[in-house]
Amino acid sequence: MKAINCFALTAAVSLPVCAQFGRSNDWTTTGFDAQRSFWVRTDAKISPASLAKPGFQLLGKQKVEHAPRQLNSVTAPVLLDFMIGYKGFRSLAFAGTASNKVVVFDTDLNRLEWQVSLPGAATGAGTLECPGGMTSALTRATPLSIAPPPAAGGGGFGRSTPAQSAVGEPEQGAVTLARVNPAPAGPKPGGAKPAGGGGAFGPPPAPPQARPGGPGGFGGPSSVLALAADGTIHALNVQNGKEFYPPQKFLAAGANASGFILSDAFAYAATSNRCGGVADGVWAYNFESKQVLNWTSKTPLAGNGGPAFAPNGTVFAANQGGEMVALDSATLAERGKYSSGGAAFTTSPVVFEHKGKVMVAAAAKGGRVHVVDSGSLSTAAAVSPASSPDETYQAGALATWQDSTGTRWILAPTATSVVAWKLSDRGGSLTFETGWTSRALVSPLTPAIVNGVVFVVSSGQYRGAGAKTAEQIVKRSTAAVLYALDGTSGKELWNSGKSITSFVPASGGLSAGGFKLYLGTYDGTLYTFGFPIEH
Repeated sequence: MKAINCFALTAAVSLPVCAQFGRSNDWTTTGFDAQRSFWVRTDAKISPASLAKPGFQLLGKQKVEHAPRQLNSVTAPVLLDFMIGYKGFRSLAFAGTASNKVVVFDTDLNRLEWQVSLPGAATGAGTLECPGGMTSALTRATPLSIAPPPAAGGGGFGRSTPAQSAVGEPEQGAVTLARVNPAPAGPKPGGAKPAGGGGAFGPPPAPPQARPGGPGGFGGPSSVLALAADGTIHALNVQNGKEFYPPQKFLAAGANASGFILSDAFAYAATSNRCGGVADGVWAYNFESKQVLNWTSKTPLAGNGGPAFAPNGTVFAANQGGEMVALDSATLAERGKYSSGGAAFTTSPVVFEHKGKVMVAAAAKGGRVHVVDSGSLSTAAAVSPASSPDETYQAGALATWQDSTGTRWILAPTATSVVAWKLSDRGGSLTFETGWTSRALVSPLTPAIVNGVVFVVSSGQYRGAGAKTAEQIVKRSTAAVLYALDGTSGKELWNSGKSITSFVPASGGLSAGGFKLYLGTYDGTLYTFGFPIEH
């Protein structure tokens, strides 16, 4: 289909705007995609070859107005890499803060675009287990489909390819972002929702049988969603922070939520530690019926990546009782279960395709990675050897990617390093082979993979004995360091040196896109690393 010409459209009408829609290279949720892979398939500038040469550097840093709550500070940003709006071209990074604020930066110009303080900020000091405030990263609409691996020889998404158009796609129409959004009524249960957006001549008519996953409103490219401290969902215009709809009540105030994600007509999140009286488990909000659904776990959920999704919508969660559970996406009814044999899981699940099958993996105590065929949860397809001598370490989440030879890699943080496993087929069965182990790191975070480069963070957060309060941990923590490694060999290509001056708590982490890496630290600084671009 012929791509829409945003330049011609802008010249023809005073205030219309364009944005990419559909499968893009944007980091839209915790872990990049609904599978929580942490893998950006392609990038026009970042590669093992380019990182081996000079040029990759600290591009800028922005101080965020915030007030940490316990160890929570600034969330990993979600991204809108390319937008044409009433202010012109924009590349935006959206981050939340523990103090219930949404901050948005223009990442090309390294400046604040807008910020909004949401109502219902938490009160009291909170605890390490239940800090209160905004605990999950923001989200944009995220497809459930698994993006294919990059073709050999390059190719890409985002700004490295021509603009994409949603014109003519079912239930979409032209994708526009409005300068000023009217305040339409919320979605009607079981019916069509307002289209959201609009241009100089008012909002476009709602397409037939429009759903919240379509353009504008809660799910379109015009909005970014925040799960506030009081448990309400806010859909904000990406250009100015104005709310599309009244806040939607989802969880009780004080819930410790993670992995907030929007897909189609549902928003999902995981909750842990029974904070705010909210049971541990997976929660869903149906924007059409305004119904809240939940599945309750018998033991605390594992990890901080949130629920992971198969392309057919099946939801996966792992808990500290050693169970990996499959849930129906529309009802959260339990559809199947895998048992590790008693070993507590320490990470949230990650979903990936391997040899035509959809697989699910999570790490258990000792760093043993369990891989399960999503179509047969009774037994593991493969279990890795132990990789972590510290069985108390909570890795948070795994990362996975596939190299140009078709080799599947699973990256597992341990207490002191990142271990890269290769999945191999031997005699018709899956086996783990050791790929490489990173240099010594301090409490490493889940890596992010960009076009064959593995970015790992030595977070600097102190996790040793003698520090039982946030104040004690902050005092003993050290500055973080970002490393770029060759994804297939583990060879160090670049590091950030002393450019980062604070540590990164486990509630933060990396995000990547549009030739850049983003990292928020405990002191409220958002760092941007990448290759300089011409303005």
